[in-house]
Amino acid sequence: MSASARYCWLERAGGQATLFLSGVWHLPRIADIDAALAGAGLPALPLTVDGAALSTLDTAAALALLRRIAGAGASIERLAHFNASHVRVIEAVLGRLGDTAVESPRRPHGALAVLGMHVLEFRGLMKGHLDFFGRSAAALGDIALRPRALRLKELAAQFQHICIEAIPVVILVTFLIGVVLAYLFGLQAEKYGANIFVVDGVAIGMSRELSPIIVAVIVAGRSGAAFTAQLGTMLLTEEIDAIRTLGLSPMQVLVIPRFLALIIALPLLVFVGDVSGLAGAMTVANPLLDITPTTFIERVRSELSVDHIIVGLVKAAAFAAFIAIIGCRMGMTVSRDSRSIGINTTSTVVQCIVSVILLDALFAILFQELGY
Repeated sequence: MSASARYCWLERAGGQATLFLSGVWHLPRIADIDAALAGAGLPALPLTVDGAALSTLDTAAALALLRRIAGAGASIERLAHFNASHVRVIEAVLGRLGDTAVESPRRPHGALAVLGMHVLEFRGLMKGHLDFFGRSAAALGDIALRPRALRLKELAAQFQHICIEAIPVVILVTFLIGVVLAYLFGLQAEKYGANIFVVDGVAIGMSRELSPIIVAVIVAGRSGAAFTAQLGTMLLTEEIDAIRTLGLSPMQVLVIPRFLALIIALPLLVFVGDVSGLAGAMTVANPLLDITPTTFIERVRSELSVDHIIVGLVKAAAFAAFIAIIGCRMGMTVSRDSRSIGINTTSTVVQCIVSVILLDALFAILFQELGY
């Protein structure tokens, strides 16, 4: 008897086919059983399975049998001469066969399909942000009509966290940026005897471009991420649902205080960054460029127009609005699991930084056209 015939053989009669099983069908012999089934040449027809010669059958062997029959495009029309225990094993495995099915590997998407999916995701993201901005504007309108609805304690608490507690890191970073700018500009300017123009470059660059961007990035990493984490945790612990149950608006209780505090705080932090950056440049100007502090301050006063400072502060207010909307919206839309909070927090920081850079480019074009 061949190895295949030890376990099964196929007989055909007219348009019918019968698969005969024999011997011991259990897990230790599963490789031989599967090879025997593969070599039996199962047709894509309804099969009669005969178990008269079958002595043992476990679930592993029954699963191998059913998978081979399904893989050949066949089906079991009738079970013949099986004892009751073997029938129960086959029926049990047949009932769970869908749970053990292995998905065929998906074809990788092409470059155009991947681009299309990213475009659709971006469209959905922008639509969500625009919708949240509209709801925030409506809540601000309600506050304007009913000023008593503004929660001053929450606004003060958020202002302390966003502005007061951020002052040390803003001073440190902008001071060092001022030092680096004055040093690098000074190395080039002293070759041409144009040391004094370093003051102009640092003053205008810090107040108009660098201080707003650097402070906005710092605030995005501190406060934007904090908004998402705080609101996401409150959503996860059902605190926001409790606020709605009390008949209160989560937009007015949670979002508007954060939004207003950031709008107020970021221009103030940018101004602090302007002063700190100039202080850093002045620190190295005397030993490096022979520019005394008095000369440095006089040059800043005469060359730094108020328009440059106003441009930086206007940018800061716009950056703050975008950071607040993105941070709060990503926090209010987390899924009901802790992993989603981390994902949305990371996404908030990335979105805020990209938005700040894009807005700065748009403002540069706009102010150039307006002559500022």
